[in-house]
Amino acid sequence: MVPRFVGLMAVDLPPKASVCGVRLVTPDRPDPSGLVVEYAVRQYPPPGTGVPRGSVVTVWFDRAPGDPEGGSGVREPRRPGPEGGGPRRELPEPPEPEPVTLTGG
Repeated sequence: MVPRFVGLMAVDLPPKASVCGVRLVTPDRPDPSGLVVEYAVRQYPPPGTGVPRGSVVTVWFDRAPGDPEGGSGVREPRRPGPEGGGPRRELPEPPEPEPVTLTGG
């Protein structure tokens, strides 16, 4: 049965694959032996699939920001937030208190 590799660090994948009797393939990383802190973001076949011992499981990793070979997907530009307007939720400032005169008595 295929284990869940998604979310695991790259360094943890080979031992888990070995215990489960599957082989790993990483098409977006030609030499995965140097990977340590990258995380698996996708796999095929999905977890729980019954496969014979020695079957291949393909795992993809999220690329780090600034990696020249890609990124973490297409990102839409963020537009500026909404402009002012609409109802205000602040209360107006209270009026100045009137002076109180004390008389002796």
